[in-house]
Amino acid sequence: MKTGDVCNREVVFIERAASIAEVARLMRAHHVGDLVVVEEKNGRRAPVGIVTDRDLVLEVLAEGVNQNDIAVGDVMSYELVTANEDDDLFDTLKHMRTKGIRRLPVVDRAGSLVGIVTVDDLLDLLAEQVSDLARIVQREQTRERERRR
Repeated sequence: MKTGDVCNREVVFIERAASIAEVARLMRAHHVGDLVVVEEKNGRRAPVGIVTDRDLVLEVLAEGVNQNDIAVGDVMSYELVTANEDDDLFDTLKHMRTKGIRRLPVVDRAGSLVGIVTVDDLLDLLAEQVSDLARIVQREQTRERERRR
């Protein structure tokens, strides 16, 4: 299974010059804990960073910084790690675990933002797969009991 098969294609994004207030408004309006920071390059959106609700708490609120004095580019994470939509999903999961990343922007071959994959999304997917396996086992056990009668 490819990362692009399971990533959320409805990514909420923002540009680095946007205000912190706009970050908070977008996060609240879309019920998300992160925004991918993008730059428009040759008609495509290239991810250049990510800003999370944790960044807002640690870098703005906890430091007592006036939100009007800074922009997204001042608090976003610059060491952005991405996955390619053609990457194997389990390789992406391993990469997330190795890097300690809960949210990973997904890009196409040209480096354009196409989605995002989160630990929560992957947990839901894996729980569904395990549940399917449990149903198979349960069905087989039921068949075995019926055969023995």
